[in-house]
Amino acid sequence: MTNPNSQQSRTVRVRIAAGEDAGRITTVINSAFRPAEAFFVEGDRVDLKDVLNFLSSGKFLLAESEDTVLGCVYVETGSIDSDHALNCRPDIAQAHSQDRAYLGLLAVDPAQQQGGVGSMLMDAAEDYCRGLGLRFMDIKVVNLREGLSGFYRRRGYVETGTSDFPAEVKTSLPCHFIEMSKPL
Repeated sequence: MTNPNSQQSRTVRVRIAAGEDAGRITTVINSAFRPAEAFFVEGDRVDLKDVLNFLSSGKFLLAESEDTVLGCVYVETGSIDSDHALNCRPDIAQAHSQDRAYLGLLAVDPAQQQGGVGSMLMDAAEDYCRGLGLRFMDIKVVNLREGLSGFYRRRGYVETGTSDFPAEVKTSLPCHFIEMSKPL
């Protein structure tokens, strides 16, 4: 998948990540989330072990240009491992879960933000899940990140409920997840 209409004169392609990409995925996630969440979460969003665990249960899609990772997004189908601290889904037993995918950790390198990379990754993730025959995409956003809900609403996601933020993650402000879903 490429985007020849990028604002800059570069070709951006999206591909499924491999295990050897784990370090670069970790770096882009933390560089994107750290400034956005520093006001309520201390430390990094993920470490290398977390990313390797995600890779064992789902897929990361990477946006790249000239071998540089510009961003990534995580997609998981089927049952979700509850050990994924910031993206856990307590609703894994919900009816028709075989028709659903979970999307999380949408991260764009700060130098590349506001250039369409996030939307490109969302489109690629949704297309990937449609190609697998899935009918719904589920996401969770932290209520304190107010701009995120609007971004996802514009993409057709609607709020479906709330859930607790993981207790093991230390926060300086009380927070919870807003659950959203979209038919594919």
